[in-house]
Amino acid sequence: MSKIDPLAGLDEATRNSLEAAAFRRLVAHLRERTDVQNITLMIEGGFCRNCLADWLAEGAAEAGVPLDKEAARTAVYGMPYPEWKAMHGREATPEELAAFEDARRRHG
Repeated sequence: MSKIDPLAGLDEATRNSLEAAAFRRLVAHLRERTDVQNITLMIEGGFCRNCLADWLAEGAAEAGVPLDKEAARTAVYGMPYPEWKAMHGREATPEELAAFEDARRRHG
């Protein structure tokens, strides 16, 4: 199966604008879906809110923009991570932990 990038022909500014809009929409969606736990995202999608924040911090570092891990998490969660976790987080069930380990082994 070949990979096709329909955005490849766009100028860089337009492509960046479209990708930024999609990122903002994803962040807004995840902020609203506090019922979906990070472990569920990890099991099903291979990434979670923390991963997204890490990628944001890495992108900032590549661009020479100071943004530490906690600030990136605040940008993704819409509040400090410990506050979000206290309000919306819960302990993973044994079944979720087992599914997470299985997914991690499969996708290494």
